[in-house]
Amino acid sequence: MAVRLAIDHLPELWPARLRGARVGAVLHPASVSSQLVHSSLVLERASALLRLSALFGPQHGYLGQTQDNMIEWCSYEHPRLGIPVHSLYGEDREPTLEMLGGLDVLLIDLQDIGARYYTFIWTMFLCMKACEQSGIEVVVLDRPNPISGVATEHDVFDPAFRSFVGLHPLPIRHGLTIGELARKFQAEALPDCKLEVLPMRGWERAMWFDQTGLPWVMPSPNMPTLDTAIVYPGMCLLEGTNISEGRGTTRPFEIFGAPFIDAEGFCRALNISGLPGVFFRENYFQPTFHKFAGEICAGAQMHVTDRETFRPFETAVTIIRHLRATYPNHFQWKQPPYEYEYQRLPIEVLIGGPVGSLFPD
Repeated sequence: MAVRLAIDHLPELWPARLRGARVGAVLHPASVSSQLVHSSLVLERASALLRLSALFGPQHGYLGQTQDNMIEWCSYEHPRLGIPVHSLYGEDREPTLEMLGGLDVLLIDLQDIGARYYTFIWTMFLCMKACEQSGIEVVVLDRPNPISGVATEHDVFDPAFRSFVGLHPLPIRHGLTIGELARKFQAEALPDCKLEVLPMRGWERAMWFDQTGLPWVMPSPNMPTLDTAIVYPGMCLLEGTNISEGRGTTRPFEIFGAPFIDAEGFCRALNISGLPGVFFRENYFQPTFHKFAGEICAGAQMHVTDRETFRPFETAVTIIRHLRATYPNHFQWKQPPYEYEYQRLPIEVLIGGPVGSLFPD
């Protein structure tokens, strides 16, 4: 049986006390119903329940138009609805009092992918924080964790390394839905936030996204498939290095490499390292943008052979350790800035602690 999203049965779930409320909605391109109707249209048509008064968008834009990290976008007026579309990835990453003015409710309907450094959950955190301070109710529409709600990895977080890819302690692969995350944030950090989570129906913790019956819509430009999401909780770590994580190719995060790598030897070493559920195939690619744009890179394509046993974070840490040991004169940690952090190394921002905790010299 297909999962039914909260947006699919909004009239049944919308709280009676909020009938007629002025609603701002935090959405992105993957905010769609099971029939691929964008949530903004569902909300617009639900005029008997609520008044859609403003829209908000996270990193990559309300329309999903910005390609990379730290590419900001500006607020504008929706051309048809005549309501503001506020940017939460630019000068402001937290809704301002002016943005929230005139609203009774902030509704959040975002598709997360199950990793701590995927910034949409921190946009939600900051929205909850702003609404707690303003007395505005938050309504979160729950959605599946696409890489299942069973496994977690790397439950280590140093509060001194708090950033926009980690504003609250959370495993890197966290195993929670966005609704469960909202309740966790309320319980542990935002106790006065007035929160309502509207549930899904039919989702079970062991489900992967391709078992839900729901269509996959890219939540961000470099998250084209479920396969990408499966490897992302580990392979995003390459953003903290000078190794290409495959941006500028059709298989970001599955394909990775650099011009100085011996692909054949590299894959041989990784395949005998004992990593579960994955095979590394020798691969060559030429990124169209980002690291090594226009250069031939050698490396690997990851083929996940058993997603139940595959450990994306452990796998990425092993890859980086191997690269550092094999190419000490070429491998480098990427320098700041990264996600609005200008002092710490990007790898430290990603792992949520000092680089030496995982990669000692």
